[in-house]
Amino acid sequence: MWATARRMASTTRSASSAALTFELVGKCSTTRARASILTLPHGQVNLPIFMPVATQASLKGLTPEQLEATGCRLCLNNTYHLGLKPGQEVLDAVGGAHKFQGWNHNLLTDSGGPMLLTPEHSMSLQNSIGSDIMMQLDDVLVTTHPDKARMREAMERSVRWLDRCIAAHKYPERQNLFCIIQGGLDLEMRRECCREMVARDTPGIAIGGLSGGEAKDDFCKVVATCTEQLPELKPRYVMGIGYPEDLVVSVALGADMFDCVWPTRTARFGNAITKHGVLNMKRELYAADFGPIEEGCGCQCCRPVGQEGSLGITRAFIHHNAAKETVAAHLLTLHNVWYQLDLMRQAREAIIADQFPAFVKKFFVGLYPDGQNYPSWAVNALRGVGIELLGR
Repeated sequence: MWATARRMASTTRSASSAALTFELVGKCSTTRARASILTLPHGQVNLPIFMPVATQASLKGLTPEQLEATGCRLCLNNTYHLGLKPGQEVLDAVGGAHKFQGWNHNLLTDSGGPMLLTPEHSMSLQNSIGSDIMMQLDDVLVTTHPDKARMREAMERSVRWLDRCIAAHKYPERQNLFCIIQGGLDLEMRRECCREMVARDTPGIAIGGLSGGEAKDDFCKVVATCTEQLPELKPRYVMGIGYPEDLVVSVALGADMFDCVWPTRTARFGNAITKHGVLNMKRELYAADFGPIEEGCGCQCCRPVGQEGSLGITRAFIHHNAAKETVAAHLLTLHNVWYQLDLMRQAREAIIADQFPAFVKKFFVGLYPDGQNYPSWAVNALRGVGIELLGR
């Protein structure tokens, strides 16, 4: 079983690099969960955090002001898309993606796949974008790739490419380059990659190559194996993770940062994320339901009429518009982004209060109110860090 942290941080501890400060403010006394403050060039970010994905310099359906109102202080852009359009020349002319999209908070960019790139070109594009966190160019395979030799080749190439990225990075004083750990489902290969990447001393560290169709048990083993190897005073980013259960379990395993297009994409299909699961608002049962999308939710859509900033939106209205009108996708995007951010806010508060195991159990009871049929992968992963779901 995985080792568990059995103490709270008695004092705040921090570490700094040229453009990043990581301040650890609380640790769960049972699990590996941490609460921290990440200070980047465009302000503070409270961890753990879910990062919405604004692929082409915009979050589909939301203005920058609406995204800001959700409490988001760090979102993603996609280097591949911005490299194609508007292109590097336009980004250089305007002074980077923050100005281009009217976003005054932090940005994280991926390395630029699937376009044909070198580490040097990836760094040049991301330097022009001006993101606060840049990702190295890595050689990523789906975790279920059957060729172990090819997986090792990808892992070793990613280490070599990190060295080239570090050498090509023009502005380390204002942009942070994160490494990406690869190695598929081979835990020893993951450990080896961790050692190599940690030795390069980048400001933050990502765990890549997941969400590739692997079993959830294997996913959890990879996250747990990597976090066990990583420095305590650096942010840990699990790439491409967005389902609420995945977020909560990964926080328990010691990860801090997550991103995924799923919450916004599923909104465009008429789905609302709630503490009781995903609701398909196209279903006829919502046609005359005049309650909010989720009772007690603090997003603009769900706040009671009369409360400041409230839109007073009902399930019936969403249902009426979900089939054809873009307004439903817009409103559900607002709700879903808020839900993901608020879930991580609640997790953070529980960690600081050293009540994280109780938070986790309450979260899973919300999804499985009969206390039965918990997913076995979550039961196993949480048991490994001291939380017993079964029997509550």
